[in-house]
Amino acid sequence: MTKTTENSEVPFTEDVPALGKRMLGLGRAASYEAAKRGIIPVIRVGRKMRGLTRVLEARLARDPEQTA
Repeated sequence: MTKTTENSEVPFTEDVPALGKRMLGLGRAASYEAAKRGIIPVIRVGRKMRGLTRVLEARLARDPEQTA
């Protein structure tokens, strides 16, 4: 039997293009540009860039104008 909580369904990180598309409706290049500008919070693991899903969700819930 596995317990499922609300937080376990949301990944901690996602590919930047996937996160940008899902949360902001951006394409691949625009998602990476948003990450470069700090709109999409990221961490780097070697050369790989991962978007911080929960941080972006919290930021958007707090300030809807952040996407502008």
